[in-house]
Amino acid sequence: MKKMAFWMVPVLALAGCRYHKPAYESVLNYPVKQAPTEEVLYTPGHTFFSVWSPNADSVMLYLYDAGEGGEPLRSTLLKPQKDGSWTTRQKGDLAGLFYTFQIKENGRWYHETPGIFAKAVGINGQRGAIVDLQKTNPEGWSEDQRPALEDLNDAIIYEMHWRDFSAHQNGHFHYPGKFLCLTEEGLSTEAGQPLGLEHLKQLGITHIHILPSYDYGSIDEKGAFSEARVLESGAAVGGNYNWGYDPRNYNAPEGSYSTNPYDPTCRIREMKQMIQACHQAGIRVILDVVYNHTYDVEQSAFTNTCPGYFYRTMPDGQLGNASGCGNETASERPMMRKFMIESCRYWLTEYHLDGFRFDLMGIHDIETMNAIRHMADEIDPSILIYGEGWAAGAPQLPEDRLAMKANTQELDRIAAFSDDMRDALRGPFSDDHVGAFLAGLPGFEESIKFGLVGAIDYPQINMDDVNYSCKAWANRPAQMIAYVSCHDDMCLVDRLRASAGVKDDTETAKLDMLAQTAVLTSQGIPFIFCGEEVMRDKKGVHNSFCSPDEINAIDWSLKDRNKALFDYYAGLIKLRKAHKAFRMADPELVRQYVHFAEAPSNVLVYMIDGSTVDDSNFVVILNANRNAVSIHIPVNGYRVVVRDGVVNADGLGYVEDGKAVVPAQSALILQEI
Repeated sequence: MKKMAFWMVPVLALAGCRYHKPAYESVLNYPVKQAPTEEVLYTPGHTFFSVWSPNADSVMLYLYDAGEGGEPLRSTLLKPQKDGSWTTRQKGDLAGLFYTFQIKENGRWYHETPGIFAKAVGINGQRGAIVDLQKTNPEGWSEDQRPALEDLNDAIIYEMHWRDFSAHQNGHFHYPGKFLCLTEEGLSTEAGQPLGLEHLKQLGITHIHILPSYDYGSIDEKGAFSEARVLESGAAVGGNYNWGYDPRNYNAPEGSYSTNPYDPTCRIREMKQMIQACHQAGIRVILDVVYNHTYDVEQSAFTNTCPGYFYRTMPDGQLGNASGCGNETASERPMMRKFMIESCRYWLTEYHLDGFRFDLMGIHDIETMNAIRHMADEIDPSILIYGEGWAAGAPQLPEDRLAMKANTQELDRIAAFSDDMRDALRGPFSDDHVGAFLAGLPGFEESIKFGLVGAIDYPQINMDDVNYSCKAWANRPAQMIAYVSCHDDMCLVDRLRASAGVKDDTETAKLDMLAQTAVLTSQGIPFIFCGEEVMRDKKGVHNSFCSPDEINAIDWSLKDRNKALFDYYAGLIKLRKAHKAFRMADPELVRQYVHFAEAPSNVLVYMIDGSTVDDSNFVVILNANRNAVSIHIPVNGYRVVVRDGVVNADGLGYVEDGKAVVPAQSALILQEI
């Protein structure tokens, strides 16, 4: 069974009911090349407004002096244009005001909306805001640069949620749960271990993947603001938690992550400050984007600008529900495709982001995803794009047109998560209590081997024994994301406790290390869930999307208690970064110079000839058994660089007699002398 992402967020769409289907068919093939996506263009002398609504009878613009409440200061009827848009130019300096559009179609006035491309919004995203974006730039923003990345294979991703990372009181963050938590300096554990951005630098990752940080619907930003003010008195962060997979305004930052959600410029400036701080630390930033569905159909900007156009429907008129959240968007339609491309372009240029993770990417069509990749290449070919190569239900589009994992070879340098490798290591997504390789169960070796080579066509793998794939699905190793857990499932520690029969924290740590050794020596792109480097847990909760901080927050005292585990992660990352043998970009080199040897059950042995990439030769052995194993290897001289939970590039001893002893539930890595 494929891993699926069921967010179970509150859904206000009419899921399961017959959807009111407006007469949008006449614009399905509407030429949108010249149609604008820019809805608000500000200058001190005037502001130009535009909204795309080809079927509208009329469109009104309302201006307000606040982000909520009160009567409009001004209302204006927009003029229709040949490209399907409606426009008006309003004189004067309107910075600081708020706006909405309202369309009338077939005699019905729809809800007021900030439009589909609002770049700044008021409290809870109900109204757009008119801002001078130049005034949201932090000092030195024009000099901000992406950290160097020679090849996509060089990426090492760390997935994090603002609250998880910074909410626990023993982290001593001044801005818990806020963008600014990653701008703080001098944070440390009781034993003096670095925290915050310094923790990430010490770990050595190249990218942080932040969970959705655009304006989303399930958090009351007023409540978050009240919490922030309470925090000034030293209290802990309260409830009001969500992952953010419920989009409202795709192009404006989430207000609850800012220090003042009432101020539209504050959230923009603080998000930029966070990205700038990461770049200065040598870390790139990836945004998790959720274009596949909206939080609310009836209130969404899509419905209230061009009713029906942006969503897929089933033959009986009901909304499609491939997202599992009551609706699915129609990426194949020209204006939705254009919206996604221009939205991504905006985040890359205005916010200097370095990549995107696409939620339920399998709902989107291949053509749109490739168009986004090509747009990103025009800006910087090192921008990273990857996503979930599946859907939560059957999309209303033929599977051969979709960006599913099985179709990854048709995607241009876009990666997909490997559930093949993930579930072979820890067990199936469908049952938290069933284990796999890490539990010492046989039969998962081929799936892990498939992950170790980056899901490419490889002669030594019997695809009949791979978990979910009957054939290779990646053209190049960089098209596969190697991971063992992420936010929307049991974290690794909880999963090991539930399915691997671990007896204590010592055994849990050993299996944690073993799992990440497979991930970090994979030829694909490795991906780590935040806190696993210190053995965080989530109290056994599988789907913690709205659980309180007591479940989700990382207890940073764990870094002191599990320093050996953190050092192991950091050591493996340093080893990977130092040796191209672990990150060959060319699939032909992988096929020729990575070789698997015969091994006992629950043991994997593979050798890498690194001389082809001006590197050393390595032997990697993964032993999931509860007893040590002895493995015969080529009779050469080897330096031990990883053994029994310790990484040391200078050596932990030598193997010269062709016999390597691998301790129980651990990895051994040998470097040829």
